Amino acid sequence: MVNIPYHVARIQGRLMRYLYKSVLPQIAKIPLKQTQRVPIAVYALSCERDLPEQVASLRSFICYAGIPERFTIISDGSYTENSCKLLEGIHPCVEVVPLEKLKRTDLPQSVYDYAAQHAMGRKLLALLSIPVNQTTIYTDSDILFFPGASDLVNLANSGNTVSRYLPDCACKMDERVIYDEVEKLNSVNGGFIVFKEPLDWSFALERLSKLEELNDYFTEQTLVHLTMHYNQAKPLCSKRYVLSVEDQFIYPDKYAGKEIALRHYVNDVRHKLWLNVAI
Repeated sequence: MVNIPYHVARIQGRLMRYLYKSVLPQIAKIPLKQTQRVPIAVYALSCERDLPEQVASLRSFICYAGIPERFTIISDGSYTENSCKLLEGIHPCVEVVPLEKLKRTDLPQSVYDYAAQHAMGRKLLALLSIPVNQTTIYTDSDILFFPGASDLVNLANSGNTVSRYLPDCACKMDERVIYDEVEKLNSVNGGFIVFKEPLDWSFALERLSKLEELNDYFTEQTLVHLTMHYNQAKPLCSKRYVLSVEDQFIYPDKYAGKEIALRHYVNDVRHKLWLNVAI
């Protein structure tokens, strides 16, 4: 039996994205009605393909969380000059920086090899290169923020130095860098991280250096998972910081609303992002 609500939602999501993309230059110029500044530095890695999602994510963060000290969009190298100008024109706090310019040069060779082979390797390189001098957020471009994102201000102002991560809804890991089954517990999603202080990545990078083949999609996320637990990071509340695919096959978005801070619209539910974009 055909699941009509599911297919209608997917079609509507594709249509809404198409319409949004077609008027991106106009959307980027719409003033954001936000004056509150927050002591947070934000970084996002994205590419030309994901420009619509990046615009929607960026605008929703400023709208609901506040104006960060800077919102740095790390380009994987594919952003055109026009796209960079469009993004930087959304708000003065926004800057687009090529990964080649941001990347650290003192990392193990295995990191650069992985980055050369795979998009997720480039994400790992970006995460390792983000300077953490204050409360710093990394966010994927397919994350949409909601009114509950004001909670991030409380996290930033808290004297607690423990970093926070987004709990994953599945255990998808590169088994080659997992040495014990207990290491799989409390899965970390690498799409949203709140850094309260610089992390020690050495534990995970040592395992990366021992791999003979680096080209694996989940290697980056597994290394993030190991690093967050090695540094005793804590999970964000999964009721407010949402990563779930439970509503994949129904029409409505079960989680979007005033109460949540964000939702990570991973591939299975990506279409639902476009049912909630408020310009």
